[in-house]
Amino acid sequence: MERDNYIAAIKPRMPEKRYIHTIGVMETAIHLANKYGEKSKSAETAAILHDIAKYADEDWMRKIVKDNGLDARLVNWGSEILHGPVGAWIAETEFNINDEDILNAIRFHTTGRAGMSKLEKIIYIADMIEPNRKFAGVDNLRKVAEEDLNLAMKACISHSIGFLVQTEQQIYPVSIECFNDVISKNA
Repeated sequence: MERDNYIAAIKPRMPEKRYIHTIGVMETAIHLANKYGEKSKSAETAAILHDIAKYADEDWMRKIVKDNGLDARLVNWGSEILHGPVGAWIAETEFNINDEDILNAIRFHTTGRAGMSKLEKIIYIADMIEPNRKFAGVDNLRKVAEEDLNLAMKACISHSIGFLVQTEQQIYPVSIECFNDVISKNA
């Protein structure tokens, strides 16, 4: 029943295309959780709620960051970075989710972070490779995700940072920490 309630809660908060993406992330996350021995219910919950704040007003999200003592660096970033931590705040305050692993999976699904849990990696990867994603290299990322979760995390964060460098966009510091962490583990 939680699944239906979460889906009903997210649907009006996003355009149809993002809703379809979210369902794709959910299905991919459940598959990866089953494949790699993670709790599929946790993966399902984090995946459904991962983009709940994606279309929230940026000024409102910055206020949430300031008023709730979230990472102060967030106020200088737009929705692409803000929506993860604010989404985790919504999951906790609106849906009473107190599982820190689920909250972190939502919080870091766009940036990654050093020391990610298996669930966090699953949501990060599922968000990038779900079936509706169409970009150069996605099929290779999907293939790696079927072979090794840690190698898939390394490939996905490398792809993300490479894209940001290529398009001359700033890189959120936590993403750099994530990249350094996964390459130092030779994962």
